[in-house]
Amino acid sequence: MKSAVLMFPASNCDRDMVVALTKITGTKPEIIWHNDSTIPDVDLIALPGGFSFGDYLRAGAMAARSPAVKAVIEHANRGGKLIGICNGFQVLTETGLLPGALMRNASLKFICKDALLKVENNQTSFTNAYAKDQLITVPAAHHDGNYFADEKVLGQLEDNDQVIFRYVDDQGRATDTANLNGSRHNIAGIMNRQGNVLGMMPHPERHIEDVQGGTDGLAFFESIINSLNS
Repeated sequence: MKSAVLMFPASNCDRDMVVALTKITGTKPEIIWHNDSTIPDVDLIALPGGFSFGDYLRAGAMAARSPAVKAVIEHANRGGKLIGICNGFQVLTETGLLPGALMRNASLKFICKDALLKVENNQTSFTNAYAKDQLITVPAAHHDGNYFADEKVLGQLEDNDQVIFRYVDDQGRATDTANLNGSRHNIAGIMNRQGNVLGMMPHPERHIEDVQGGTDGLAFFESIINSLNS
């Protein structure tokens, strides 16, 4: 699998993503600087977490207007795989590749803790190595992870099985207490209607080996490889 990772000023999870993709695929991804107007021909592009451009204006707003992101949008429109993790998710909503918006956490505080997620749909390019309704633990670290969309969009996401991950308790229930940041419908991750673009707030790249405290993120990347080999 050929991959690329975008870097923006104030990105701080790009190295985590590079390490994860290198370990899992055996090939180091291409590093794309935000000012690059062209990107290499790759199977997967990853928009990493961090605070691109210092989160000025809104989280992800300035990054979404970078020259490299224009090429990323073209990649996605051609059907190429695209993931946005944390700040990358924010960028994807700012571009319109994914619906909704990421707002300030309901607590108004930065959250850094493991998140318990439920795999709502395992028939996707990003979750086929998981079981349906599987509970996984994935680290989260964000200040603006409160997913918002209006009722019409939320209804479409639910009806089309575009909600991929949801914050839940240890019984798999999407309760208010389990809701890490106040997201509508406890949403932690969604994909586009075409199924090739995914955004999620927690960080699967930070849980791929035991030394990190867990390996529940490994199947996320294995799923992408499976989808490309199928």
